Amino acid sequence: METLTSTHTAGTAGSYRPALHYTAKDTWLNDPNGLIFHDGLYHLYYQNNPLGNTWGNMSWGHATSTDLQTWTEHPVAIACDEDEDIFSGSIVYDRHNTSGFGSGSVAPLVAIYTSAFKTGSLHEGVQAQSLAYSLDGGYTWTKYAGNPVLSRGSAEFRDPKVFRYDGDAGSYWVMVAVEAKDFQVVLYKSDDLKSWELLSTFGPANATGGVWECPDLFPLPVDGDPANLKWVLTVNLNPGGPNKGSAGQYFIGDFDGAAFTSTSTVTEGLQDPDRLGDYRWLDWGRDYYAAVSFSDAPDNRRLMIAWMNNWEYANSIPTTPWRSPMSLPREISLQTNDGKLCLVQQPANDRTTLAGSESFCLSGTTIDDDVRFLDGAEGTVQRIDVSFAPGSAEQFGLILRGDGAKGTRVGIRPHQATLFVDRRESGRTDFHPSFPSIDTAPVRGKQGSYDLTIFVDRCSVEVFAQDGQVTMTELIFPAETSTSLAVYAVGGAATISSLQVTQLA
Repeated sequence: METLTSTHTAGTAGSYRPALHYTAKDTWLNDPNGLIFHDGLYHLYYQNNPLGNTWGNMSWGHATSTDLQTWTEHPVAIACDEDEDIFSGSIVYDRHNTSGFGSGSVAPLVAIYTSAFKTGSLHEGVQAQSLAYSLDGGYTWTKYAGNPVLSRGSAEFRDPKVFRYDGDAGSYWVMVAVEAKDFQVVLYKSDDLKSWELLSTFGPANATGGVWECPDLFPLPVDGDPANLKWVLTVNLNPGGPNKGSAGQYFIGDFDGAAFTSTSTVTEGLQDPDRLGDYRWLDWGRDYYAAVSFSDAPDNRRLMIAWMNNWEYANSIPTTPWRSPMSLPREISLQTNDGKLCLVQQPANDRTTLAGSESFCLSGTTIDDDVRFLDGAEGTVQRIDVSFAPGSAEQFGLILRGDGAKGTRVGIRPHQATLFVDRRESGRTDFHPSFPSIDTAPVRGKQGSYDLTIFVDRCSVEVFAQDGQVTMTELIFPAETSTSLAVYAVGGAATISSLQVTQLA
């Protein structure tokens, strides 16, 4: 058992190990799985190769946290074997023992996962849904002898997210999964988690530039009003994201216990390549994929976490012995902005609780076609809160984890209503040709202001713009000595209304 805290570092490549984001100790991870809050602990399961630091031998790794900040890594929870790899899925707390897996007064945790059957197995070439159960709080698991419990005879049927539905149509379990290459979400119902009945399908719709994976379906109050609920369907796809490669999209609508009906669909059927920027994206960056939400989070909060990587270069990022971090956990809400419903995302915890005594403040400073280095604002793990007032500048912003004028640029082009992250000079970029990039997202000024909260870690930048209306998540691999922070403007002037840098260590 290994505890990875906010101060964990090791070696040269180990200098990239994040302080704020979860990584496995010395192995590969990808999609978060089985997210659940149970007995006072957040459980994070995830796709894991227990034998190496590239994709393969897919099993479920496991970590727990009391605060979503410091994680304890546990032994592999559900391991692959000679018949199956253990692909993505979810976990429910079967309070009333509908599955019959409980023992005495102990209700089971039940994992619903995709069995990817191997050559030579009875179900060779098929992806189907299977069960495992735990009676010790999620640390040891027993595979159900009757697996698989749901098969369509398909090679691309995967990623079940299961939740308990209680509504006008009744009370039962609902599974949301995908036929990945058909760009289709499939919904099933069950009373006991073992026998499943098809309810409906959704899709294709909006972004279909890559396979659909890792869906989720949940209700959210509109503008915090519990009497006004809408349902959100999230679907990750690879490739086909707004800035190439992996990404996640979402739809807003209604769920009547049988079918999800979208009220936010832009394109029915296969996507219109000219409408890619009109679709609703969970994150506009290159490195936020397979996002799913926690079951049973306290106070009915909807908390989400994603794999912070991109399948274009995932196996090549320059870290060792570990490879791939998770994103910061986010709390998501549904808010009305300019008459349009959208997801708003904020870090799930106030990360300033990790802060040391050092901080840097600046206000009322105008930059005119210049780069200004901020003495005293250097650092490698930081929270940056900045508000810009645009002037005549064509673009303005920050240069993070810099070394001279080189670094990661997070900027605004106000006349194009664009937020961007430019990581072409962010440090190590030569490990894959698609990694150096300028990635963009639509953003508009709010009462004449552009407000950004940025979390900088040893290998990443997460940007929350305009109070979380737009987010961008990007991996970076700067040198340990690249610690400077600068503000800049190009082609005119811009004003830094306020800037605060908090060192997180």
